[in-house]
Amino acid sequence: MATRFDHDDDSVVVIIGSGAGGGTLAHALAKKGIDSVVLEAGKRYQMNDIENDEWEMFKKISWLDERITAGPRQLTETFPGLPAWIVKGVGGSTIHWAGVSLRFQPHEFKLHSEIGDLEGANLLDWPISYEDLEPYYVKAERHMGVTGDSTGMPYHQWNNNFKVLAAGAERIGYTQLRSGPMAINTEEYDERSRCMQAGFCMQGCRFGAKWSTMYTDIPRAEASGHCEVRPRSMALKIEHDAQGRATAVVYADGDGNQHRQRARAVCLAGNSIESPRLLLNSHSSRFPDGLANSSGQVGRNYMTHATSCIFGVMPKPVHMHRGTTFAGIISDEARLDPSRGFVGGYTLEVMSLGVPFFAKFMDPTNAGWGRDITTALDKYDHLSGVWICGEDLPMERNGITLHDTKKDQYGLPVPVVYKGDHPNDVKLRSHGEQQARRCYEAAGAERIFKVPDFPTSHNVGTNRMSARPEDGVVNQWGQTHDIDNLFISDGSQFTSSGAENPTLTIVALALRQADHIAERIQRQEL
Repeated sequence: MATRFDHDDDSVVVIIGSGAGGGTLAHALAKKGIDSVVLEAGKRYQMNDIENDEWEMFKKISWLDERITAGPRQLTETFPGLPAWIVKGVGGSTIHWAGVSLRFQPHEFKLHSEIGDLEGANLLDWPISYEDLEPYYVKAERHMGVTGDSTGMPYHQWNNNFKVLAAGAERIGYTQLRSGPMAINTEEYDERSRCMQAGFCMQGCRFGAKWSTMYTDIPRAEASGHCEVRPRSMALKIEHDAQGRATAVVYADGDGNQHRQRARAVCLAGNSIESPRLLLNSHSSRFPDGLANSSGQVGRNYMTHATSCIFGVMPKPVHMHRGTTFAGIISDEARLDPSRGFVGGYTLEVMSLGVPFFAKFMDPTNAGWGRDITTALDKYDHLSGVWICGEDLPMERNGITLHDTKKDQYGLPVPVVYKGDHPNDVKLRSHGEQQARRCYEAAGAERIFKVPDFPTSHNVGTNRMSARPEDGVVNQWGQTHDIDNLFISDGSQFTSSGAENPTLTIVALALRQADHIAERIQRQEL
């Protein structure tokens, strides 16, 4: 029988969110015998809920509660209510992610030290180094089943899409080409099957080959008897006592009824939009500007990566949809090399879109038609695609605020998600687009074009780590500077974005945080 904890049980750790951060943390704490209650705003999905259908899965699992896209970018006009493409459900965005599992590079933890101040950017070094996180990267890679050295699992075979891009990349001199590392099994691992190359990674993996807390960490945490997961439980407010310690989380269940779960500690893992939103909504007389916000940095420094998507129409069929969605990575440009005219680096990640998404993203306004679109759709089987994933610099103005008048179904202010480019982002993106075009030209593409921006899945910052309380929201353990039993356990604690996909780092930080929380509980500090 599933474990149930009483609402007045203040011995539990309350974890808000069940994705890469929250799900991993719940499992790691459970293995240490520490009880937790996981509050997940979305429903619980079963394996048979996963369909190889882009639009059906988008409608089924996406977080579609009202949000407002803001800022001087095309996305504000084309997706005014969908600034980010993330999942609302048990497992969070690990249901939808593509499995790319890259480590941050050592210099990316100390970008401010490397380059100094940069006008318009709110640069800051992480209070941890690569060396601090390296052993947890190894643990995360083994935990998730990441292809490569940590598990000994071979990389995926190159699919046609990557072969096309790689051919051009090698001709222009690139050498760092890999079909991984990815947290998608190439052979049976951790009681999960190998990849079937179905090509619907971002709709959820029907075979369980891709790591997701939906069917790994969450059910294993529950099976331990030390974790209760409450789906359809939207956190509304974190409460604190007269001493300023977090004491409980108020949440609404699926029927709209409110409950109050007491806690020995609260770990917030709701993603980089909902986590700062909850802190801002939890303001009080002691914390008038929002919980844990004495620095004024809650909700600021939002980063999504500097991205762009380039497609090449090849002379012969490619069938890019066959195989993993992000089937290969080129890392030559991920280095720190200001001589290129910008700081930070980027990866070139070969990607595919199914026909429904491709048609939508070709013209997100729904108003266009004509030769440019129809000829691209006619040549769908000849397409190869690449996604540029680059360092996005933190800026104070980019972030999450609460709307003055608009309220959601729970009566909470709707989040406003503001994002604009730093001039460095523009230069980096332009360089990446030029290099992607060079790759496709060298591979013999007949036509090369850019797809307009679409909602981001890489959301980091907004509750950043800092050595000094006045510079950020949490310390090196993800513990808020203001409240010693309140933790941030998701990507919102990132101090910089790096040039790499964030999930592996989120998991590594969660495993590290679990060790810290367990040590503090053992010392009776929590």
